[in-house]
Amino acid sequence: MFIQTEATPNPATLKFLPGKVVMENGTAEFRDAEEAAAGSALASRLFMIPGVTGVYFGYDFITVTKEDQEWQHLKPAILGSIMEHFMSGQPVMAVQTRAEESDLDGEFFDEGDETIVATIKELLESRVRPAVAQDGGDITFKGFRDGVVFLNMKGACSGCPSSTATLKHGVQNLLHHFIPEVQAVEAV
Repeated sequence: MFIQTEATPNPATLKFLPGKVVMENGTAEFRDAEEAAAGSALASRLFMIPGVTGVYFGYDFITVTKEDQEWQHLKPAILGSIMEHFMSGQPVMAVQTRAEESDLDGEFFDEGDETIVATIKELLESRVRPAVAQDGGDITFKGFRDGVVFLNMKGACSGCPSSTATLKHGVQNLLHHFIPEVQAVEAV
């Protein structure tokens, strides 16, 4: 098994491409070992490596976020854990859940804004998410109120130094261009 690695715009996050489907449907993010232990044997295995602070699963990639350690010290252990997991034949998730369904929990917007929200979601799905996935992350809709779009930043995007620029100059400009009612974009 050959696992490729790619740098992301977030220096604390590295993208691992195992050459296999990681999540058939949706995505999954883990921010601590306890959450990982309940949801994924692979994520739990990765959190056993000292210095790992976040794990994110996309369709065909895994992003790992670290603390202060150098990648040259962490990479061999991470690569070994990913390889061991896929060679074991275990599923990535303990219980297959669709991230899209859980992302719908807690969405907020006024009933009169349903058309605007549908257009926002379509633009995010077709233009923003594919580009962000290339960098090992994800952006999902959370809400729309008073001209402000609220988005969840996941994977490499969460805590990335360039995420503010991505939101303000990329996503905000794109959404405002197609939907004049969008005045600002904020991360939640």
